[in-house]
Amino acid sequence: MEIDDLDRQVTHALRINGRAGYREIGTVLGVSDQTVARRYRRLRAEAGVRVVGLPNPIELGYETWLIRLRAAPDSALSIAGALARRSDTGWVSITSGGTEIACVVRVPASVDRETLLLQKLPRTPRVASVSAHCVIHQFVGGAVGPDLHDDALTAEQIAALTPVRLAGGDRPAARLTPADAPLLEALAWDGRLSYAELTAATGWPESTTRRRVQELFESGSLYTDVEVEAEPYGFRAPVLLWLTVTPSRLAAVGAALREHEEIVFAAATTGPTNVQALVVCRDMPEFYHYLTEKLGPLDGVERIESEPLLRNVKQLGTVR
Repeated sequence: MEIDDLDRQVTHALRINGRAGYREIGTVLGVSDQTVARRYRRLRAEAGVRVVGLPNPIELGYETWLIRLRAAPDSALSIAGALARRSDTGWVSITSGGTEIACVVRVPASVDRETLLLQKLPRTPRVASVSAHCVIHQFVGGAVGPDLHDDALTAEQIAALTPVRLAGGDRPAARLTPADAPLLEALAWDGRLSYAELTAATGWPESTTRRRVQELFESGSLYTDVEVEAEPYGFRAPVLLWLTVTPSRLAAVGAALREHEEIVFAAATTGPTNVQALVVCRDMPEFYHYLTEKLGPLDGVERIESEPLLRNVKQLGTVR
């Protein structure tokens, strides 16, 4: 599939506001709503583009855990698949020659951590080791906002598409409840479902559905993100990084990573390594230059462990 400038603009627009209407996006891009709809359907079918609606772990005070599992090569895919089917996993990838699985788990801070780490994770002799790292600060990606790979729109276009977020005391007091489960399930499958489709999924009156969706997004309890297959966009070298950074330099290194266009996710964590990041380059030679010319020279970076991603079993929403 050939990705052109308009495809990149549509993708960037969806990252800014995943629930923006086709007409709204078309007005900003200077094309018809039918053109936007046609491009999105093509990108969804051929480039894996999908908007998903997700709970905002930062706004809701959820804990985010980065889990590393080392498994036998012949069992890694089945274990990764089991993790991907869980509703609390954000992404699940296989790295390091097919023997290591990396995943994100997001849970309310009140969850029983022992149950999470010792009972809910796969219990099989095929798992050789498990380590868990709690995110203590996120620098780039996800609910923090689009990364610098998204550069197809002008500042004026970004401002026109940015959804209104109510500030401070003006925000509705909207927090997720168990009753929101069917709504969350539907949005995790497709964040652009219409209110009529969400009404069918929840069984609520359409007026209730519309009000609940709007207040959850306006309060920041929900946000949208976009899944893509990186290769059609020209990026063939996704690499997971585990960094050891001098504690006094954590904030400075995080701020530097935020300015690196290659970085799509970065966070400070607990554990023997204290920064985890995902870098996406066009190829391995480009990754080499990034490693030696931009990341390696950062003051405070003491050690870098890199693992190419072999397969994304799950990105953001429900496994398709």
